[in-house]
Amino acid sequence: MKTLTKTIPLAASLFFILLFVYAAASKMLDFENFQVQLAQSPLLSAYAGLISYAVIILEIVVAGLLCFQVTRLIGLYASFALMVAFTVYIYLILHFSDFVPCSCGGILEKMSWQQHLVFNIISVLLAFIGISFIRKDRAHRWTHTAARLAFAAALSAGSMVALFLSSEYIIKKENNFTRRFPHNPVIKEISYDLKVNSYYFAGCSNHKIYLGNHTAPFQFFTIDDSLKTLKTIKIQPDKEPNYRNTQVKISGDRLFFFDGTVPVIYAGDPNDFTGTVKTKSYKNAYFDQLAIIDSSNYYFTALSSATRDKILGYLKMNAKPFIKLRNDILTKKNDGIFETDGRLIIDEENNDVFYVHYYSNKIIKLDLNIKGQNQIKTIDPVAFPDIHTIKLRNGVRKIQGPPPTINRSVAAYSGLIFNESPRMGKFEQKLMWKENFIVDVYKTYPAGYWGSFYISKEKGKFPQMLVTDQYLFVLTDTKIIRYRLGKSLRDSFSKGRRRKPDIE
Repeated sequence: MKTLTKTIPLAASLFFILLFVYAAASKMLDFENFQVQLAQSPLLSAYAGLISYAVIILEIVVAGLLCFQVTRLIGLYASFALMVAFTVYIYLILHFSDFVPCSCGGILEKMSWQQHLVFNIISVLLAFIGISFIRKDRAHRWTHTAARLAFAAALSAGSMVALFLSSEYIIKKENNFTRRFPHNPVIKEISYDLKVNSYYFAGCSNHKIYLGNHTAPFQFFTIDDSLKTLKTIKIQPDKEPNYRNTQVKISGDRLFFFDGTVPVIYAGDPNDFTGTVKTKSYKNAYFDQLAIIDSSNYYFTALSSATRDKILGYLKMNAKPFIKLRNDILTKKNDGIFETDGRLIIDEENNDVFYVHYYSNKIIKLDLNIKGQNQIKTIDPVAFPDIHTIKLRNGVRKIQGPPPTINRSVAAYSGLIFNESPRMGKFEQKLMWKENFIVDVYKTYPAGYWGSFYISKEKGKFPQMLVTDQYLFVLTDTKIIRYRLGKSLRDSFSKGRRRKPDIE
């Protein structure tokens, strides 16, 4: 029996020495990748920088304590506590995280998360057995040993749960520009070569994708979602003023054709995509962007004739057109045009309208009926753009140098906002950025960051995006590419309360 009381603690100590030394060495040899993997953890993303150093130091210190007989008991308690923490971490990953990340590499690289859990439980039991035999050899009371083990387990488990909860809050509410990459949120499938790079997305309906073309303003194009055949349809308005910036849009079951510089809005009959459109609004409101709620209700952006600042507006077409303007929503520090520049988009599934700032981390959910507006902050830390302008002699203002773009291409569907960002976050690999665009996804019900994914770069400009219930379509250079949405993304779609246009 005396032999066992000496041999088992020694064997347990040697096991943990080998485990921790190997684990620490493998992390140090590939430290950058280790930090990246921690940053992708759905539990510890916010503390990836601190924990990447702390784990290595702890593993080395515990291995050192196990090497000497005088500190071996302390080392086994520390091993027990560390393995309890790792076990709780894996349990939280499997049962409470938004997604299950890749395994952490090193000695356990080939194991699944379930196998990790079993391995860690066995390691906890081994540390427990080693401690029990040492305490028995030293004739200590079992109640003291049990109390210390219970305290160590509670401290480790509680610390891990606290880290999880605080990290979740930081990532979702006060993100420090750390991205998460869930497994396979999109899968690239097929592409279609459009031959020219002047196309833009006009909408989708009944498994068809609609495109406009800047060089062919009186045409729109249809292609089914299998990306096989492109068809051309000529737009036929009932009157033809002097157009300068025409656009085509398919919303629901209607075709819209508009030019905010005239200004004019046309609409086609329901289920009639022959290209025939009739005037809905003529010289009611000038605009540069238009979000279509239905054939009688529109949100728009424009320049104030009084201040020359960008403003938001609402146009309601009935017996007497009704217009409401708001100049207090797009806040500024210095310049009211460039600082507030952005993109007006609509989530047609929920009838939600958003304004996405190009040069700051703000996405505004619009409701012109209320004084304040709900905001979604992107994970980028830039709250106000650093833009310097000059005023020319003719009164025109221009930017001095290119401003840093925060949000670039954006699309919304069923409670999710897909935002293509040109900026690198913390713990991200430069090689991935050279070969891919990155898309950040935000939930609107409730508002918060969901995760990110890469889409491969093609030649030419940054991508345009269009989202349906099954697919993400990307338009970049001359190609339209179809990505299938993964289950994790589709499960995140949410139907908000469909907002009826009720501005009066």
